[in-house]
Amino acid sequence: MAKKKEKVEKVKKQKEHKPGYLKEVKGELKKVTFPSFKEVMKYTLATILFCVVLVGFFLLLNLLLSGLKGMF
Repeated sequence: MAKKKEKVEKVKKQKEHKPGYLKEVKGELKKVTFPSFKEVMKYTLATILFCVVLVGFFLLLNLLLSGLKGMF
């Protein structure tokens, strides 16, 4: 009987812990810093430039390999 009561009390304590969890989440979200517009634009342009470079690389590779294939 005593073990059963201990189990029930333990479960109640775990249920009471949830509001603390939400407070911790709120506290962590307050620490989040969002990038400025300038930073977003800088990283967007860097991403687009990287994609253009990759497209050019694979285009040249495709042309080179198709030219080699035509030779044989």
